[in-house]
Amino acid sequence: MDPNFLEKLKSLEIPTCLRICCGTDGSVTFLLEIMTRRPVNVETESQFVRRADREEAALLGVKEGSEVNDRTVRLYADDTVFAHAKSLSPLERMPQTMRDQLMRADIPIGRILRDHGLETRRDMDKLEILEGKTSFGDVPVLSRTYKIVHKNSVLMWINEEFPIDERWKL
Repeated sequence: MDPNFLEKLKSLEIPTCLRICCGTDGSVTFLLEIMTRRPVNVETESQFVRRADREEAALLGVKEGSEVNDRTVRLYADDTVFAHAKSLSPLERMPQTMRDQLMRADIPIGRILRDHGLETRRDMDKLEILEGKTSFGDVPVLSRTYKIVHKNSVLMWINEEFPIDERWKL
């Protein structure tokens, strides 16, 4: 875990709700439902299984060529998109029922983990503000990268982007 992650996050001049979502080591979907008081839905942009290249294999702690689920989604409440997320998951580490749920696409990862009662932790890695990303038009995004770890092995690598704008004044 990046020891400076928390200090970086605390130093940013961003809305408190955004700081909370980006700083949580739990489910973003669950927090968004609390903050918006609305159901949060997942819209899958893409999802496919492919072979891990050398860099991804090292990132996930698997052999090069291992099957990886590559998924990109948006989280939204009503018509407001709050997050854009990409995840890489080595399929060899998942129980079959979890794989099946993940492949059904529009189920939040936090809900999948909760349904399976897996003891996990989130190891925060990178935090940065990015300009000129297309995920939210011209709006700058707060990007965080982390790993979900189960039994000391990477279960998922996730990159989430949150727009830095007025939608966080809930």
